[in-house]
Amino acid sequence: MSRDRREKCYQFASVLAATALLAVSLIHPIYPHEQWLQHPPTVAALAALFWTAKRQWLSTAAMTCLVAFLVLHIVGARWIYSYVPYDQACAAVFGSGPNEWFSWTRNHYDRFVHLAFGLLLPMPIVEAAKRHGGLSRTWALAVAIGVVGTASAGYEVFEWLLAMIAAPEYAERYNGQQGDMWDGQKDMALALAGALVAAAIIAARGARSTATIVSVES
Repeated sequence: MSRDRREKCYQFASVLAATALLAVSLIHPIYPHEQWLQHPPTVAALAALFWTAKRQWLSTAAMTCLVAFLVLHIVGARWIYSYVPYDQACAAVFGSGPNEWFSWTRNHYDRFVHLAFGLLLPMPIVEAAKRHGGLSRTWALAVAIGVVGTASAGYEVFEWLLAMIAAPEYAERYNGQQGDMWDGQKDMALALAGALVAAAIIAARGARSTATIVSVES
């Protein structure tokens, strides 16, 4: 089997696995109304990834980043983010969990996913900007940081609008603020921090690749 064929099969398998996880997560939902509200973008994203895999528009690494983020989102949506039982899972394995280790008083899974959004999205954005947009690496990195920041801010605006029009208890359960009035600002800061770290890593890898090519040619 050729390398291109293997990569295409891997990408399709990854998207199928995420789709299967979504289906399983919807069985006997714990918070049915809130969970279903989380997933219209998930379904659209999975459809887009199937199309992308068919066309092989992205590398395997970039596709893995996108699928990994969707998996994190699907897990979070199952427990509407505020109640993901990571602390109980850690306690079952290690005898204690992050709440005890770091004296946490809230569920931080939503914070982790916002950080992951910033860390995982720049690679596919940079790749698409360079391969299909004809941008240089520097401009592609700038676009990636801008897209992550804009998308993160747009999502927080959506949550604010939902809080304005929905019943308070429903909005709180969907938004997952857990009583933190600065939740939106912290989420955006984490996404931007993740994007900056990812951009720095991509830039460093690109610089090393360029240096290697120059060294070989000389």
